[in-house]
Formats: sequence, structure tokens, C-alpha cells
Amino acid sequence: MSALQSSIDALRLAAAAADRVKATDIVAFDVTGPIAITDAMLIATASSERQVLAVAEEVEKELYTKGGKLEPRSREGLEEARWVLLDYGDFVIHIMHEEEREYYDLERLWKDCPQIDLQIPAAPDDAKANISADND
Repeated sequence: MSALQSSIDALRLAAAAADRVKATDIVAFDVTGPIAITDAMLIATASSERQVLAVAEEVEKELYTKGGKLEPRSREGLEEARWVLLDYGDFVIHIMHEEEREYYDLERLWKDCPQIDLQIPAAPDDAKANISADND
């Protein structure tokens, strides 16, 4: 298995964990082209400082228990809890408060990079909304 595929598998675990604690706008990018120091990055949004910390904690727990005891090399932003960065070396996870996510607009920086399919199941409400829209 390639390093990128290992990173994608870990990011899928992280995305599922973030989704469970109601993070939103969860996206990931393959950044192997423009960046030599990491393969992929995940970005997730939380609506409060408490939720930013809860998402970070859940992601770390998931990657440790189901990801082969993965632990971040470093953690940044835990005191302010507005933008937590978890650096796992081959991949990086950004958990951002809504205001920081909007202000920094990281997707703009990585728009030319391939987006990774995180395989997060659609929420039941999303599925109902799609069915309603199709029937209109």
C-alpha cells in the first residue's frame, strides 16, 4: 500500500470521527503535487471552541484506536480552540471554527489539487431533502 493510500485511509477514519461529532464541510485534498512535506490534508468546521476541541479529541481517539495507534507528531491551537492543527507527518488535519474557516478559505489555496473522496455517508436529513427536491 502506498503512503498516499495509507493517508487516505486514515483521513477517512478521521472524517467519520469528525462527522460523528457534527463537524461540517469536511473535505480533503491530495497535496502531493505542490507540497513535498505531506501527502494529504483534511479540513473540517466546528461551530464553537468547545466543538473544535471535541472534534480534535474524537479524531485523535479514532486514529489511535482504529488507525494502528497513530498519534500526531504535533498539535497546534489547543489553547485558543479556534483552529486546531494535527500534524501526522504524511497527512495534516485542520479543525477550524466557522469564522476562521471562512476568513482563511484554505480550499482556495488547494483548489487545483485533487479532492479525496472521504466516503462519508449522507445524513438522513440530506437524503430526505434530495428526495423531496427530486419529486418537486
